[in-house]
Amino acid sequence: MVPLPQKSTLAIVTGEGALPRLIAEECARQGQQYMLVLFAGFAPAWATGRPQCNVEFEKPGKLFKALEAAGCRHVVFAGAMQRPNLNPLRFDWKFLTLSPTLLPALKSGDDVTLRTITAIFEAEKLEIVAPHSLLESLVAKEGVLGNVQPTAADLMDIARGFAIARAAGSQDVGQGAVVAQGLCLGVESIQGTDVMLDFVAQTGSGYRPDPEGSRGVLCKAPKPGQDWRVDMPAIGANTLENAAKAGLAGVAVQAGGVLILGLEETLAKADEMGLFLVGEPAP
Repeated sequence: MVPLPQKSTLAIVTGEGALPRLIAEECARQGQQYMLVLFAGFAPAWATGRPQCNVEFEKPGKLFKALEAAGCRHVVFAGAMQRPNLNPLRFDWKFLTLSPTLLPALKSGDDVTLRTITAIFEAEKLEIVAPHSLLESLVAKEGVLGNVQPTAADLMDIARGFAIARAAGSQDVGQGAVVAQGLCLGVESIQGTDVMLDFVAQTGSGYRPDPEGSRGVLCKAPKPGQDWRVDMPAIGANTLENAAKAGLAGVAVQAGGVLILGLEETLAKADEMGLFLVGEPAP
């Protein structure tokens, strides 16, 4: 964990998934002061009893005052968060001043939205901290990570899958794609990886020309030019489980560019399901 300046409290902007919990637990182990930032009534069970502030999307002025009062000078964005349904009647003065920039950004791709939000926090003299600088062990390594080896046909699907994922990422669409026997069965969009895998589970069996051919692979990679501090792709054991339900042979991620949340659990799930998990070098 990268040490933060003394007397600085880390604000953890908390979304869904395991990542914010893992960061909070690491802070507790290291004796690093932290505060969970919970939006719009979101209250995961693990957050009970931990230092936190509850804020509304429409009231950023209240948020920044709470961060200042808690001594927060560093912020980490962790976990998936849905775009809010904003109520203009609840906008505070700070939101009104930000709205000419923020509202158009919220109607753009995730990368544009997150860059805009990051700039707003930085304008408040808050330093953005990358999750992988706090939990370096979560970053995917290169090579075959589990006990199952991809076949030559799988490797061809992996190359094709990364090409498609990065092409979609260049348009700020998503961070993943599913390919089987060279055919694209799904591209990740704003709904996320699990929705894409569920779509493939329901429809993909009819689009594999050779019943004895490769079953397919999920490929995950950062978008080209993406700010890894606020939106680094991540997978976990549930990703492997959903890939198995979709009938895939395995999962490939960009080494050094994807987080594996709960490595031991994820590898165990891959082996249990008979799926490969590999880290591919960046292009």
